[in-house]
Amino acid sequence: MPGVHVRPTEPQRNRVDKKLVVGLPKGSLEQATFDLFAKAGYPISITRRSYLPVMDDPELSPILIRPQEMPRYVEDGSLDCGLTGHDWILENGSDVVEICELEYSKATTSPVRWVLAVHEDSPYKTVEDLRGKRVATEAVNLTRRFFEEKGVVAEIEFSWGATEVKCPAFVDAIVELTETGSSLRANRLRIIETIAESTTRFIASKSAWKDKWKRTKMEHLAMLLQGALLARRKVGIKLNVDEKNLDTVVKLLPCLKEPTVSHLRGQHWLAVEVVVDECIVRELIPKLKKAGAQGIIEYPLNKVIP
Repeated sequence: MPGVHVRPTEPQRNRVDKKLVVGLPKGSLEQATFDLFAKAGYPISITRRSYLPVMDDPELSPILIRPQEMPRYVEDGSLDCGLTGHDWILENGSDVVEICELEYSKATTSPVRWVLAVHEDSPYKTVEDLRGKRVATEAVNLTRRFFEEKGVVAEIEFSWGATEVKCPAFVDAIVELTETGSSLRANRLRIIETIAESTTRFIASKSAWKDKWKRTKMEHLAMLLQGALLARRKVGIKLNVDEKNLDTVVKLLPCLKEPTVSHLRGQHWLAVEVVVDECIVRELIPKLKKAGAQGIIEYPLNKVIP
């Protein structure tokens, strides 16, 4: 009725009030993270210059934050959870819950590396050669610990960015993050040593992890993100095979579990369905065909939950 305020019921209030504040990495990991969430079933939209993306799950409240700062804001509870590199957790010394590892980066699925590098014409060959020298890096704490463990005293200074160009004009060496090494090579830099490797981690604040609803929500999200990552390396295969050739075909299938086999109506033929690594399909399909398989179909997967 007009003018009458209807108080929401308790279940209605819970649906509206329950929010999980999720930090998403701003920068080089941003698009890869958006793609991963979409595969996991959480498409993300964002307007230009905005730091507040929108998800179609009203219980998730995402915000873009630089991964360098993510562990601090998760640790103090400003964010319930977030995605950042293991390197930045160590760099900040943050006391957070690591829910799971997510093996993805900007260009590959391999870990990224923090490397100690010098100019290609530099006389420095080892860490010990940099004793008393100047080293620029964004990861000051990681670098200091590395040099301390090596027993080498060097001047470690913070770099705000464009670190590669500073060597050798301003510093003797740099410690920089690399995925493929292409940027280092383009700037005529030579790697002396890898000081750390890092992968993306899904982390939570200890207070959020103690909250039953938030923990369940984060665990479900972690499961779907991991399932989406696993699916990137796998495909589904469907095929038909005569009963007499079934054992021969099945022996060729390196599936996650036993293949799904079902009878085709009114025939001695069977339908077989499996999930396999995509990298083997180009060799597998000709073998299946030779073994008597027909109607072979390969299809992509969004998620694989073991």
